[in-house]
Amino acid sequence: MTTRPSPQEDLRAVLFDSGGVLMQPIGGRWNPRADFEQTVLAHVPSITSEQLAAAVAAGDRYLATSSSTPETDDYHRVMLSDVGVDPTSELLADLRREVPPATLLETYPEVMGTLEELSRRGVRMAVVSDAWPNLPDLHTGLGIGRFFEAYAISAVLGCNKPDPRMYHHASAALGLAPAQCLFLDDDPALVAAAIGLGYAGRAVCRGPVTAEVPFIASLVELLDLF
Repeated sequence: MTTRPSPQEDLRAVLFDSGGVLMQPIGGRWNPRADFEQTVLAHVPSITSEQLAAAVAAGDRYLATSSSTPETDDYHRVMLSDVGVDPTSELLADLRREVPPATLLETYPEVMGTLEELSRRGVRMAVVSDAWPNLPDLHTGLGIGRFFEAYAISAVLGCNKPDPRMYHHASAALGLAPAQCLFLDDDPALVAAAIGLGYAGRAVCRGPVTAEVPFIASLVELLDLF
């Protein structure tokens, strides 16, 4: 399947997934964020590296079985309690303290230029992401929040993709029909779900191609569509 999409004149907007499409974590891990171990150690100096690894694994299991993105404190309580650490209010507050987004996250190299060009061409943009509620703040801190008119965030809506409410929330916020919106995700299955709901879709495959849906290798290829 070609990576080069053909122009579609009825498209008016792009609905972006965030992680793996717009930005990635410095160090490669999304959850918990990169300073988790350091923060816990500051409160519980006796904790071992094995306990910290077990806590991360407990958090992974919790996220995998959650129907939507849980509250941040609930996520951290599960991790800490699993290894016998008291999730005090002080520790929980420290784990979710605000830090400059650029210390933990980075946008992909082509993101800023592509978003600027899409905006110049009058393409409307929104985000559809399984994420915590602070995602708009992270985008603002990375310099890309200004491009997005709307957000569909799992922790806010109480559901994860491929629940139709995630996609529909974004297109409805833009006042557009699904067929007028192109959905992008690095998970081909979520792109297939969007296509099944009437959206146009492209999987973002920056590495080896595994998509069974139309795909692009770089966001720059979006410019061929608008």
